[in-house]
Amino acid sequence: MENFDMALVDWSRAQFGLTAMYHWIFVPLTLGLSFIIAIMMSIYVRTGDELWKKITKFWMTLFGINFAIGVATGIILEFEFGTNWSNYSWFVGDIFGAPLAIEGILAFFLESTFIAILFFGWGRVSKKFHLVSAWLVAIGSNLSALWILVANAWMQNPVGMTFNPDTARNEMTNFWDVLLSPTAVNKFLHTITSAYVLSAIFVIGISAWFILKKRRIIFAKRSMLIGAVFGLLSTLFMLMTGDESARQVFRDQPMKFAAMEGLYDGEANAPLVVIGFMQKKPTSENPKNADFAFKLEIPNLLSYMAALDPNAFVPGIHDLIRGNEEYGIISYYEKINMGKIAITALSNYKEAKENGDKALASIELQKFRDNYKYFGYGYYNDPYNMVPNVPLTFYAFHTMVGIGVLFLLVFIFVIYFLFKKDIVRARWLNYIALWSIPLAYIASQAGWMVAEFGRQPWVVQDLMPTLSAVSNIDHKSVIITFVIFAITFTTLLIAEIKIMLTQIVKHSKIEED
Repeated sequence: MENFDMALVDWSRAQFGLTAMYHWIFVPLTLGLSFIIAIMMSIYVRTGDELWKKITKFWMTLFGINFAIGVATGIILEFEFGTNWSNYSWFVGDIFGAPLAIEGILAFFLESTFIAILFFGWGRVSKKFHLVSAWLVAIGSNLSALWILVANAWMQNPVGMTFNPDTARNEMTNFWDVLLSPTAVNKFLHTITSAYVLSAIFVIGISAWFILKKRRIIFAKRSMLIGAVFGLLSTLFMLMTGDESARQVFRDQPMKFAAMEGLYDGEANAPLVVIGFMQKKPTSENPKNADFAFKLEIPNLLSYMAALDPNAFVPGIHDLIRGNEEYGIISYYEKINMGKIAITALSNYKEAKENGDKALASIELQKFRDNYKYFGYGYYNDPYNMVPNVPLTFYAFHTMVGIGVLFLLVFIFVIYFLFKKDIVRARWLNYIALWSIPLAYIASQAGWMVAEFGRQPWVVQDLMPTLSAVSNIDHKSVIITFVIFAITFTTLLIAEIKIMLTQIVKHSKIEED
């Protein structure tokens, strides 16, 4: 690690993380609200009720504001792969670029084409064609997410490729393995359903504000009903995909799984920590050890969540670093050794090939292939440098899960009060719904923190660490652009919030239909 400019690595990570987190503020609302709008327009076309038309137009206005700003941050994000992460862009070859190219050519084109018809087609095209455009915008938005998430999933679990030692690039060998890998499928389903939940909370929360202000009550109730049903179904599906995601992480990224639960020493019949407060306990033997000041556990549940077996052994951080012969776990020390062999063999292969020594080149190439699985480990000497930020990953994971369970209750209570009680009188529920909006964004960001911080230091799991993926540029230039982006994105976010609030307040002053 001494040969790497860690300031460049850290600032490049910070800049990309800043851009990604701001971008992810706008994307989830676009994904879910597009379908909610399509559902509302479907009801309008079917019933001919003009109030449903007005409801649809209102949510379209908020969707349009969010969509425009989301596009701006997304474009910058893709450019950063070339400016800040050129070594990564070269290493992943055509694998990472193919999904992003499809996203731009197919999905974004579909979305951007029909969004014009959606907004300007009122009275200019037939109701049915207008409705089709609404659904195509929703489908296009989610197809965009599909291809981006396929690319991200490949980074978490690289499949369907082979490494070309002559070009030092990974090359795709099976497109369908990349697209339909269990990691890609589940990441897509879990991510979009979490976006649907956020959108549903947004609709319910804004509707609750109208009810609290005693304005547009019928409008608010109808919007709230669509949001609550859509959100409840999405939450149930999100919980199922989240459960499967945990098992995939356990299989493919065991270090991330251990960090999610703050598990340092592995155990069979492992309990699940429901609530816990971590405290650092440095020791001379292991300066990165940690323990809990307090924790509430459910016996055996972590083992069951990981392997569908309450008696299963769940390796902890120490097991993964030191190895565990009883359970066939290779230590990080061994992986580091094999990674260094792979790096040296690749260098020797290229040198032998240049010198025309085919016999030596063949030997070194085979040695490289035998050890390539742990290629990325060879960049490290200390295995503890490959442990992610455990407290951050732990708290992010439990924050995400806890808020998700809260939303399930919110949706149930809203539906119950809409049908069985008077939701206008339930001011406490409306306040909870309103203040759930920021919680939805916190949970959404926490989910990505688990996914990305939890897999550090890998930019491509086991094959390429973050420190070797950055471009060879002056870290001072990254700092400057970081500050510029931080100011720009914050300004855009403030502008979006202000414009949205203006539209909401303006709409509240319209007399009830």
